Amino acid sequence: MTSEELLRLLENHWTTVITGLDDDDLDLLSRTLREMKEETAAGNPPGVARAVRRLRRTLSALPPDHPVSEALGGHRYAGGPRELPSLATMDAVLQVLGTPPPDPAELLRAARRRLLAAPALTEDEHPELRGGPDAPAGLIRLRDPERGIRCPGFQFRAGTVEPLPVVRRINELLRADQDPWGAADWWLGGNRWLGGVPADLLGVLPDEQLERAAAELVRAL
Repeated sequence: MTSEELLRLLENHWTTVITGLDDDDLDLLSRTLREMKEETAAGNPPGVARAVRRLRRTLSALPPDHPVSEALGGHRYAGGPRELPSLATMDAVLQVLGTPPPDPAELLRAARRRLLAAPALTEDEHPELRGGPDAPAGLIRLRDPERGIRCPGFQFRAGTVEPLPVVRRINELLRADQDPWGAADWWLGGNRWLGGVPADLLGVLPDEQLERAAAELVRAL
């Protein structure tokens, strides 16, 4: 990975880089990038290489499943004796990394709006889904302030209110009764391990593969 590629990686993931590092690491990151720019402007590849190594050490504080960590894993600095990043890229990265991170509360609201927008069955339309001794267990139930309880539709056999057994098993793994939003996000978000959105892969991938992916997540927490 060249210095230019590393900078592009930072630029593409700046929001989660900012939120994934503590204040001391962010300060070190900023100082290292400024040093890297000075060495680039001076046309000094060895100085850039030193800054890149320090940059990579700083970024090692990110969680192992962060996209930057995954991209850096196993990739050494591949700069040659004259390898320098462009000053335009340096300026772009310094600008975005100086941008305040988004409000976590707004990020949470946006995530919930996305999950509530997914096709769902409601308790008003299907009274049999209402809580009670006869209601199907093991389902994700999301509370919509405007439309009441919504049960994401991927959980059911097409055209019915019969829950899919594999969904109920995975929901139990994900503790959907305690954290329905987290479980819904796993089902409806992209999953690198599976190569797609788990809800879209029901009936496409073997049930056991979906269950293993959920179990891996739980073990990593």
